[in-house]
Amino acid sequence: MAVLKVKFTKTKRDKLAQILWIFNWMSVVSGVILFSLGLFLKIEIRKRSELMAKGDITSAPNMLISVGVIACIINFLGGKICYDGTDTDKFNRWKLVILPYIVCTFCFTFYILGGAVLCYTMKNELEESLNLGLRDAIKFYKDTDIPGRCYLKKTIDILQIKFQCCGNNGFRDWFEIQWVSVRYLDMTSKEVLDRLKSNIDGKFLVDGVPFSCCNPNSPRPCIQYELTNNSAHYNYDFLTEDLNIWMKGCRAALLEYYTDIMKSIAVMVFLIWLFELFMLTGVRYLQTAMRNVVLTGDPQCDSDGWLFENSFVETAKYNINIIKNLGKVNQISTVTGTTDPNMDVQTASHGPENLPTKSIPKA
Repeated sequence: MAVLKVKFTKTKRDKLAQILWIFNWMSVVSGVILFSLGLFLKIEIRKRSELMAKGDITSAPNMLISVGVIACIINFLGGKICYDGTDTDKFNRWKLVILPYIVCTFCFTFYILGGAVLCYTMKNELEESLNLGLRDAIKFYKDTDIPGRCYLKKTIDILQIKFQCCGNNGFRDWFEIQWVSVRYLDMTSKEVLDRLKSNIDGKFLVDGVPFSCCNPNSPRPCIQYELTNNSAHYNYDFLTEDLNIWMKGCRAALLEYYTDIMKSIAVMVFLIWLFELFMLTGVRYLQTAMRNVVLTGDPQCDSDGWLFENSFVETAKYNINIIKNLGKVNQISTVTGTTDPNMDVQTASHGPENLPTKSIPKA
């Protein structure tokens, strides 16, 4: 028994084909959008690739780019099929292609859904990549004279100013590394030598941060050094001076930025997936309705359309068998008892060849 059967008149079939043709071209545009979103996300990640550890964090943008390209090709083909959908002669050209097209497109829609899911699940990999990348970048902040690292100071400063953050997890990260180059330390100063000797690794560590950590909203001049020493500054308490420097870590700030982008992309991809399913349902109705028109032989007659001709399991088995035998069209089977589902096409029950013998006038 047919599942979700709907009766179509000639007018309804024509309107359905026209609407689906428009929808397919809209889907081509949505494929371009998917490609653009993937490209945008990839560019945004590459902008700060030096602040990220090497990892598989480009899988989501790469998937969106490939989905967009494939969607354009599939929906362009679907538009051509729907455009020819109401002409029985043109429909016969596509009758062996349209069913595999529907099945393949249905599977492809879940590839689109996978892109949306991947955008949501990418957060953990991105967070780990940012954590390791920022940790190393901050460590090399002072290496302004070393090729390959000389740009990191500028990158970190711009990052902290733009995203209003400080350090990897917070401003205290700067207390644990030497971020002032030896080139700018007075090695004859007793204070500098004492600090170098007080550290087991011989590093110049201070409870201070770079200027880019300063919050311009602070009512007082920015305090960069001796941040935890209340007595070093007049009317100062580092526990309450929240406006002096940025308190948020750059890892959290960047993660929030990329998460917002990926959530927006995931919502758009999910909506495109729903639209593709809706359009594919219409194509299935058009395909079954036109197939029944071909069987009756009357292009003007009413016909039934459905999603599944039989139960879901039986329909799936039959369709898989058709796809397997696509290359055997018009071939004679040499195996006894085997049939080709592509050749199992009903013929119209009218015409001279189907008339009783006695009803045919003698010459």
